Amino acid sequence: MAHQLRHTVNCSLLFTELPLLERPAAARQAGFGAVEFWWPFVEAVPPDRQVDAFVAAITDAGVQLTGLNFFAGDMPGGDRGLVSWPKRAGEFRDNVDVVVGIGSRLGTLGFNALYGNRLDEVAAEEQDELAVENLALAARAAARLGATVLLEPVSGAPRYPLLTAADALAVIDRVDLQGSTAARRAEDPAADLPALGLLADLYHLAVNGDDVERVIADHTHRIAHVQIADAPGRGEPGSGTLPLDQQLTALEANGYTGLVGLEYKPSTTTDECFGWLPFERRR
Repeated sequence: MAHQLRHTVNCSLLFTELPLLERPAAARQAGFGAVEFWWPFVEAVPPDRQVDAFVAAITDAGVQLTGLNFFAGDMPGGDRGLVSWPKRAGEFRDNVDVVVGIGSRLGTLGFNALYGNRLDEVAAEEQDELAVENLALAARAAARLGATVLLEPVSGAPRYPLLTAADALAVIDRVDLQGSTAARRAEDPAADLPALGLLADLYHLAVNGDDVERVIADHTHRIAHVQIADAPGRGEPGSGTLPLDQQLTALEANGYTGLVGLEYKPSTTTDECFGWLPFERRR
């Protein structure tokens, strides 16, 4: 690839032939110095021993944990986040403390908050109001570390309401607006606004029909993290038809200096699915 952006490996989709705690070391063995994970536990507030074991797996492998998802519910069962789920608001807020605690131990600067599916029993407006509150709370907690909460359009989830970059940016704008209003009410115009940014997963955006080139042209300055997979199939770059090289080059040309998360399903063995990226460019 022509761009010089740095990569981080999503170990919730890659190296899945290994137990979760062995994946950071496998990423290091494959030449990478940075990893990211979806929520790696089965509950929002796992036992301390499980958290300690996860932290140790990262540090012992000698890799940086660059990103971590908040607890998103039963992902295999179809859940896509608790941010806008009223009955589970307490669970999400308890999870914020755990996520930020892990981040403080490992120097993690990106936390992905999946918005949550639409619910039959709750008005969309109520869900959206709750989401603004929860995202502001999470972002304030992350800001104490100098970290950013990420909001992501997602494909393949019929009831997930954020499909395009514009959908996610509209939510971020609502959080920023309410934070700004609250700061003015408190007569504290210097108060920091919540640290929120767009997670631009180029695969999800393309599959949902968004104009990825236009998103890059108009909103690179608002993109806090990038993830990639090819389409169709969500495989490694080169397994499909997406112009990922050109898109990443355009992002870099527009000033993006962040990481590119490799969040794809290997079409062959995990080792072989990195063949598109020369070993010397993985660190």
